[in-house]
Amino acid sequence: HVQLVESGGGSVQVGGSLRLSCVASVGTIGRYCMGWFRQIPDKEREGVAGMSTGGRNEYYADSVKGRFSIVQDDDQNTVHLQMNSLNPDDTAVYYCAADKSILCSYGIVPATRFNYWGQGTQVTVS
Repeated sequence: HVQLVESGGGSVQVGGSLRLSCVASVGTIGRYCMGWFRQIPDKEREGVAGMSTGGRNEYYADSVKGRFSIVQDDDQNTVHLQMNSLNPDDTAVYYCAADKSILCSYGIVPATRFNYWGQGTQVTVS
């Protein structure tokens, strides 16, 4: 059973930065498709960044391109989401997701395709 534990959320001023971390209880994180999603009340979960297996490719939603970076640390079985130039529209609960039985070499995989999820971490920008 895969467990994902997120950390790093919090409150930040407009223009600030945060780095979210997601530690995965898997043997080799490189075998998994990884994704970061966010959700606000009454809205569907939105994909913001994705990484293909082996960390080969990164994908970003248009709304975060140039501001967010997904980084994978194979030694720590951790994937980070570095978020810069934050604005109030980035306020949401952020989730990381993992799965190794899906194709993820073509872009951000929809949330419905992932089987494993973290508990979420709140990011508030004001």
